[in-house]
Amino acid sequence: MSIHFHPTNPTIEDDHDANLPSSDEDEDETWDDWISDSSTQRGDCRSLFDNKTGNVEDIIAYDKAAHGFDLNEACARLSLDVHGRIRLINFIRQTKPAPANIASLTGKESFFTSDDFLRPVVEDDPMLRYQPDDWTDSEDEDSLSTDRRIRLLEQKLTETKRDFQEYRKIVNQRFNLGQTAEPSGLPPKRDDDSHYFESYGANDIHAVMIQDKVRTSTYARYILGTPSVFENAIVLDVGCGTGILSLFAARAGARKVFAVDASDIAMKAEKIVKANDLDSVITVIRGKVEDIQLPEGVKVDVIISEWMGYALLYESMLDSVLVARDRFLKLDGVMAPAHSRMMLGLCDASEIVKDRITFWNDVYGFDMSVMAEEMYHEAVIDVVGSHAMLSTPSVVKELHLSSTTTRQLDFISSFKLTSSVDRRTKVTAFILYFDTFFTASGNPVAPEKEVDVIQENDAVVAEVWPLGGRPAPQRRMSQHHKKEKSVDKSTGDATKTDVVTSFSTGPKSIPTHWKQTLFLLKEPFVVDEGFVVYGHFHCRKSVSNSREIDVEMHYTIQDVEGQNESPEVIVQMFKIQ
Repeated sequence: MSIHFHPTNPTIEDDHDANLPSSDEDEDETWDDWISDSSTQRGDCRSLFDNKTGNVEDIIAYDKAAHGFDLNEACARLSLDVHGRIRLINFIRQTKPAPANIASLTGKESFFTSDDFLRPVVEDDPMLRYQPDDWTDSEDEDSLSTDRRIRLLEQKLTETKRDFQEYRKIVNQRFNLGQTAEPSGLPPKRDDDSHYFESYGANDIHAVMIQDKVRTSTYARYILGTPSVFENAIVLDVGCGTGILSLFAARAGARKVFAVDASDIAMKAEKIVKANDLDSVITVIRGKVEDIQLPEGVKVDVIISEWMGYALLYESMLDSVLVARDRFLKLDGVMAPAHSRMMLGLCDASEIVKDRITFWNDVYGFDMSVMAEEMYHEAVIDVVGSHAMLSTPSVVKELHLSSTTTRQLDFISSFKLTSSVDRRTKVTAFILYFDTFFTASGNPVAPEKEVDVIQENDAVVAEVWPLGGRPAPQRRMSQHHKKEKSVDKSTGDATKTDVVTSFSTGPKSIPTHWKQTLFLLKEPFVVDEGFVVYGHFHCRKSVSNSREIDVEMHYTIQDVEGQNESPEVIVQMFKIQ
């Protein structure tokens, strides 16, 4: 179903990096587990403004000294109660305002009354449970008798318990948190990995990926056509599969390649390496990149990986690639790919609606429409043509692989989609796809850089596939592999000339095995030229399986004169699985 809300003004960062609570930790923790853990003196409280950790009091003092923000003073100045203090902490953690901007808060901002900011941004956040000793009535405690002081403390303890009971009730009701159950024993540890790795042990999935000529030829062109990156380099291939990227790296002159995979395919990759007489260069390591060790603390020059899933982030393989980066990549090393963009647009998916939804309305004279109900809750992975795009796409997430963190993979992003149709057309879906960029420097590309779109007649495979054992033909550099400007990682300036290779999974390109991700609308709407759809795209790991994605679309529609076609915010929720 879709939900309608009256419009509000959510506080969302325009750079798309607003973070939701990570689901990487144990989602089975209940409210009672959380609230009963009062160990605010342990050293895992994180600063409100950076990654410094310590106990709560030390971190509050650190934020005051390092960032000029005193949490206790701000709460006193704004006369915040327990709920207000919790909202302020979660607001800072989620929206990341500059410390100087917090000083201008008056206490009347909308987030101080929003239940959204009662939900912890940092799981098991000690700062939410901490109350300073001087949080008392205005009465001078030094002048009070011992009995009076005890009564005041008992009163405050009762009030605090009541406040937290109210907080518990709000969170349980709003976010459907489970109640504490009487355990009969320790619950089994959830396993999101076994089926995932088992699925990559069979041949078929690797055949599909290698036969995707957009994917494989782009990696080959980058690796074989960028000698400055790969000649004499130490390379780490994360999730190597059959080892195809490692083989390209060895052919490009890499000194050493470590090919890592946790699935059974690693055994076949080792045989493939030996069959091609490259076992002196390529070492296959079976295991999770989070657990393995490289010989003698080796640091690598390049990390290559084909980590992208449906809708870019499905399967959460990027998390492992970022772990590999932080563990093994040299400070000046190169991530390949270097940059990905998640793109959102309006779509006419009427053919898919016909095949997957309206088909069930009449099956040999029987009403089977119940079979289609789940299609409005599950994203559809399919291919549409370029004619199905009804708007210019909007970037809803930029991933700079040299600096992205796992916390940034759960996010809320604003979007504006302007209809590009020349006549009234029904929008039946939002479409999501991604563009990916490789650079010789490892820097992200400049914002104005457009992705290369591979067409059916482009000879991209012939450029990199030697036939009959002969060397690949010497060709002039492809139009898909050329010098562009990239963004210098240290300065942020888009002035550095770089060699950029890229591909798109969008409707204008040859279809890839990623296809496109379609969010079919329960309530389709009609647009004309110039209509604008404003909204927010919510993306986070599923609480039931961290390799799946939960998406929410919040949107309103305006006509060309700026009048709301839908006065309420429409919300529809989807799962990518």
